[in-house]
Amino acid sequence: MDFGLSSEQRAIREAFARFVDERVAPQAGALDEAHAFPRALFDELAGLGLFAMRYPEEAGGAGAGLTEFCIALEEIARGSMSLAGCAAMQSLMGTKFLHMLGNADVLERLFRPALRGERIGAICMTEPNAGSDLQGIATRARKVDGGYVLNGQKTWVTSAPVADFFTVFARAGEEGKLTIFLVERAFRGLAIGREIEKMGVWALPTSELAFNDCFVPDSHRLSKEEGDGEAHLRKTLAEIRIITGAMANGVARAALDAALRYAAERSQFGKPINRYQAIQAKLADMATELEAAAQLVYRAAWLGDAGKPHHKEAAMAKLFASEAAARTCDQAARVLASYGYAMEYPVQRFLRDVRFTLIGGGTSEILKLVIAKELCA
Repeated sequence: MDFGLSSEQRAIREAFARFVDERVAPQAGALDEAHAFPRALFDELAGLGLFAMRYPEEAGGAGAGLTEFCIALEEIARGSMSLAGCAAMQSLMGTKFLHMLGNADVLERLFRPALRGERIGAICMTEPNAGSDLQGIATRARKVDGGYVLNGQKTWVTSAPVADFFTVFARAGEEGKLTIFLVERAFRGLAIGREIEKMGVWALPTSELAFNDCFVPDSHRLSKEEGDGEAHLRKTLAEIRIITGAMANGVARAALDAALRYAAERSQFGKPINRYQAIQAKLADMATELEAAAQLVYRAAWLGDAGKPHHKEAAMAKLFASEAAARTCDQAARVLASYGYAMEYPVQRFLRDVRFTLIGGGTSEILKLVIAKELCA
C-alpha cells in the first residue's frame, strides 16, 4: 500500500514498521491487560520524533505533512490501538491549539517539552450532555479580574489521568460562545474524576474532569477573541478524521494479517482452511475493503497537504475506513472461529479496539450528515 510514496515516505513507513514489529507488537497484549498508560513506548515515540512530526521546524518540529503522519500512525495502530490513541492525542489534539494560539511562555514551557514527550497534553470537549452537538457544551467561563473562572464537567478526556495540561472548550462572554482555554494540572479547582472503564483500548486512560471555580489567568485564554473556539475547532476536524481513518486501517491490517496466518496454519478435513472458498471469500472482502479505505485516507491526506478543500473527503475517508475496519476485525474473528474469542489470540483485542475508531472524530451517523450537507450545498 505505498500509493506512489516518495523514498522519504517509504523510509518513514519502514522505520515505524520496524519499531512496531520489534517493540510494540510483542508487548501490546500485556500492556493492554495492565490497563496502564504505556509510558516507556510513549517516550520511545517521542525519541523517534513522532510528536514533533506535524509541526514546522521553527516551532521545534520536523515539518512533515499529514501524509507522513498518517503513515506513522497507521503502523503504530497495527501494533497497538491504545498506543496509537496516546500518540494521536499528543501529536495533534493535545498540542495543536497551543501551537496555533499560545503565547511565547506557553510555547516554551509546555508546547516544546510536549513535542519531546516531557509534558503530556489533552483536549476537553465532550460533556455528559454534549458530544457531536457542540452547541450542547455547557461549561462556562466567567470573566473576573486577571482571568476567568471555569465551572462545568467534561468526560471522555483521553490521557486525562497522566496529562500535564488541558485544552478546554467553554462558553464565555455575554453571548456564551465557545472559547478556548489552557488549564494546567496544578490549577486550583481542576479535579480529575473517575477513570472510565472501556470495552477496548485498555492502555489508553480516559477520565472525567470537573472545573469547580477553576481560575484561569488571561494569559491562558488561547482564543484571540471570546467566541472564536468553534471556528478553530472546525479547521482541525478534517485532520482528526483523516488520522482516525489511518488508525482504522492499521488495526484492519493487523486483523487481516492474523486471519491470513491462521487460515494458512489451521487444517480441517485434511487441508488448510485457506483452501476453502468460504474462507477465501472472507479474506478477499477484507483485503479489498482495506485497499479502498487506504486509497480514501491517503487521498484525503494528500488534499490536506496540498492545501485543497478536503472537508468532505476527510469525512468520507473516516466513515469508510472505520466501518470497513470494524467489518474486517469481525471477519477475522470468524476466520479464527473459537480462537477468535480466546484471549490468547490478539484478534479479540482488534475486535474490541476497532470500535474506538467508530467514535473518534465523529460517529458514522454524523459523518453521513456532513457528507450529505456538502453534496447538497
